[in-house]
Amino acid sequence: MAGPVQSIERAAAILRLLAGGSRRLGLGEVASSLGLAKGTAHGILRTLQHVDFVEQDPATGKYQLGAALLHLGTSYLDVNELRSRSINWADALAARSGEAVRLGTPLEGRVLVIHHVFRPDDTLQTLDVGALLPLHASSLGKVLLAFGASPVDSLLADEPEAYTRHTLVHPEQINRALGEIRDLGWGAEVQEMSMGEAGIAAPIRGQGGLVVGAIGVSGAVERICDTKGRPLPALITVLREAARAISRDLGAARW
Repeated sequence: MAGPVQSIERAAAILRLLAGGSRRLGLGEVASSLGLAKGTAHGILRTLQHVDFVEQDPATGKYQLGAALLHLGTSYLDVNELRSRSINWADALAARSGEAVRLGTPLEGRVLVIHHVFRPDDTLQTLDVGALLPLHASSLGKVLLAFGASPVDSLLADEPEAYTRHTLVHPEQINRALGEIRDLGWGAEVQEMSMGEAGIAAPIRGQGGLVVGAIGVSGAVERICDTKGRPLPALITVLREAARAISRDLGAARW
């Protein structure tokens, strides 16, 4: 029986390395981390890029997982399983934050809301389960874009719709915002989809570290943000704790 194919083993190691970090990696970082010659690492990265398993930032030259891996990363994970694993954590997050909580996954260039917990008060609210949100104007969507769960190129092929004067529509703005989300580990939208509303979201990872969904908190901008329009640190903390807990339940070892 034939032994393992070295090039495939190396490609798998590169994919695991990119999946295990929260930021893009340069060629030198990939090569040194895996003990490969730069030429060898570059050849494998180029091949992975050709099949859309890896994407390269044109500005920095650094690499991240490609959107094509979404189909592989979610093949084991049914949407109902993602929802069922998240329900208890989403309920707890709504109670801790005092705000509405939504869980989203990518669907045909939008964000499909698969679970929604109402804000824990007596105000009239509308159930958003089944709603489709814009990727570029929602915190859930921005997180899915930033971490490769939904392709950026198709979004930028046509100028995205401006829902308010705050919506990011220019490619430079969107790419800069996605880079910041990758650095921070969470994303926000402040009056970008609806005036007076704001939201923050964090990625949910499955086995292998691939992002399979996002969980977010949303509400009135004065409750989500401080007077300068920055999301409140306390809300970010409880949100990321919930995202990590769900990711652990889905088998994401890095959490």
